[in-house]
Amino acid sequence: MLAAVNSVMTTSSAAGASTTNALGAQATQPTASSPFADLLSDAVGQVNQLEGQAQAAVTGLMTGSGIDVHRAMIATQKADMAFEMVLAVRNKAVQAYQSVMGMQF
Repeated sequence: MLAAVNSVMTTSSAAGASTTNALGAQATQPTASSPFADLLSDAVGQVNQLEGQAQAAVTGLMTGSGIDVHRAMIATQKADMAFEMVLAVRNKAVQAYQSVMGMQF
């Protein structure tokens, strides 16, 4: 699932230009032996990094330090999409946990 997001984030950053692609360029590929908790905590860390980049882009836009509106909007949308993806994964994990706990043996 993260590989698909990485490819989407890589293509969007190639079109967008100078923002760093936290999910694609700096992330290590998950292996089969990685526990789910590590993957989820890595994803949260990457979302936090994207949020910081978006905040820096908006601050640069507001102060007039060379950031244009398009780059700021792209950075905020990347952060928003990454947050929504992690939130959806968390919701599905909670739903699966509740489903398993509701089973009778």
